[in-house]
Amino acid sequence: MFKSVFVKYISAFMLIHFLSILLSTAVITSLVNVYDENNKNRTIGNVAYNVSDYIVKDYFESGQVAFNDYLNNSVVLLKPVLDAMVASMDDVEIFVADGEGNVKLAGGSERWRESGSLDGLCYPKEITDRLTASGKIILSGAMDGLFEDKRRICVQPITAADGRLVGSVLASAADNDMDELLETMIRSMVMSSLWLMLATLIAVYFITERLVSPLRSMSSAAREFATGNFAVRVPENGNDEVAELAVAFNHMASTLEHSEETRRLFLANISHDLRTPMTTISGFIDMILMGTIPKEKVPHYLEVIRSEVMRLSRLVSSLLDLTKIEAGERKFNRVPMDICEMGRQIIIASEKRLEEKQLDVQFDADRDNMFVNADVDAIHQVLYNLCDNAIKFSKPGGKYVMTIHEIPGNKVSISVYNEGDGISPDDLPYVFDRFYKSDKSRGLDKTGAGLGLYISRTIIEAHGEQIKAESEYGSWCRFTFTLPKAPAPRQRNTEGENAHE
Repeated sequence: MFKSVFVKYISAFMLIHFLSILLSTAVITSLVNVYDENNKNRTIGNVAYNVSDYIVKDYFESGQVAFNDYLNNSVVLLKPVLDAMVASMDDVEIFVADGEGNVKLAGGSERWRESGSLDGLCYPKEITDRLTASGKIILSGAMDGLFEDKRRICVQPITAADGRLVGSVLASAADNDMDELLETMIRSMVMSSLWLMLATLIAVYFITERLVSPLRSMSSAAREFATGNFAVRVPENGNDEVAELAVAFNHMASTLEHSEETRRLFLANISHDLRTPMTTISGFIDMILMGTIPKEKVPHYLEVIRSEVMRLSRLVSSLLDLTKIEAGERKFNRVPMDICEMGRQIIIASEKRLEEKQLDVQFDADRDNMFVNADVDAIHQVLYNLCDNAIKFSKPGGKYVMTIHEIPGNKVSISVYNEGDGISPDDLPYVFDRFYKSDKSRGLDKTGAGLGLYISRTIIEAHGEQIKAESEYGSWCRFTFTLPKAPAPRQRNTEGENAHE
């Protein structure tokens, strides 16, 4: 039932909205009731006090000793006064009783206008038990049938000059006047909430649809990815978080598509690189075994077979290096090493190939000896691979330059430059990806599997440094990496040691 995002949103919204209505209704009802209670208590309290104050003054001025006698003689005069005091107030009733709680006079209500209506009328026990000369009392209820409905009641005592309780004034007001107001307010709140809920439902629908639609597209695209179709993309609308997710998803799709293309190319390359030398080795061995090749040429063909075996060995070594690097099993022992000396040795070792292409070799370094902190074998693999690629892709007679300079940040920059076809702008961002070969035609690169630059980048990044490629297509190419500078190791003073001995 709650699998749909829209249903979840609507359910959560309606629950919150319903709880909000209940809470708002409870708070408003409580506030209105408290206000009404305080207002009525204050109103009837003022009425009871004013009436009792008037009666006390009139009682003292009358000169009569007994309060009951005063009430019996003053009924005709006090009745209009009571009616006048409550004339401006709705549904307010006033009782004047003697010290025993017997009602002698009533005002403010039509039901007490008939003669004899007060006969035998007295306060209920709930009032008489609490009535004292010390202060007024506030009550609520029908008072055992004294009133026809629930009312708010204030009883103000009347005391004689000596402090005795001689009578009381009871003022009451209906206790349900706010019910109609509350009912109207609650009805208005509910109607407003229903309209607000309808408007919000519409808004939530469109907002949810905007959120869910890209997710549906992504889900559909993900299912396409599962079938191997990485060309699917999702719409990128707006600039919110969902749009950012769509952009990230499309970027992921592009990466997967590129990775899949790279994988296909790798399979094609690795198949070719394995099949070609194996076919050559098998063919020459068969020819030697069958005697097709003259004996004097056997050493030459054995040398060809040896070269192909070495080629297979290099390929297997690259794959093993890749496996160890990705598994985190290859450890790097960083020590101070002379990067200039390593560069010169690699150039000397490549002398034959450099001469065959008649390259203009240049070696540019700040000093004859410059030391870096790195793994000797790993950096030799990186620098040899860059130099080998530079020779392989150089044009005959072009420049071949190795540059070693100090740069800010206590680092050393090593770059290998060659003139040739360079790398196209489309291929440049991917040259360090594993299995990637920009020379897809295999016109120049007939020996690589597209692992050298990937391994080189992994080694340099393991040293906490960076490697980059720059190229002007059809003109030149330069690979540059950095290493942390190291102090030159101290030389042992052998002459001093010999003299000491």
